[in-house]
Amino acid sequence: MARLNILLLLAVIATALYLVHTQYMSRQLYTELDRVQQEARRLETDRDRLQVEKRAQATPLRVEKLAKEQLQMRTTSPAITQYVRPDGTVIPAVAPVAPAPTTPKPAAKPVTAARAAR
Repeated sequence: MARLNILLLLAVIATALYLVHTQYMSRQLYTELDRVQQEARRLETDRDRLQVEKRAQATPLRVEKLAKEQLQMRTTSPAITQYVRPDGTVIPAVAPVAPAPTTPKPAAKPVTAARAAR
């Protein structure tokens, strides 16, 4: 009977040690989970902040200002636009249209049916 008691005592001690070890691992995992969740929240906040900064940097007014100042670009007009065909040849730019003369033209004579049949 003494052997059975010693065997049961060893089983209880082993079970107790296993329980302590399991609780320790559980606490470590919980601490790690909490740390990872905090990191995820921080990264989400950073992502949101960067999205706002990206939207602020890409406003049309800012892009146009940078294009004019840093790249020396200018707005397009038909006079400076060149069109390129797929074979690489350049289509000439559109020539500016001259204003129409302001002098009145003489009125045309009405055409009669007899004159139109000739």
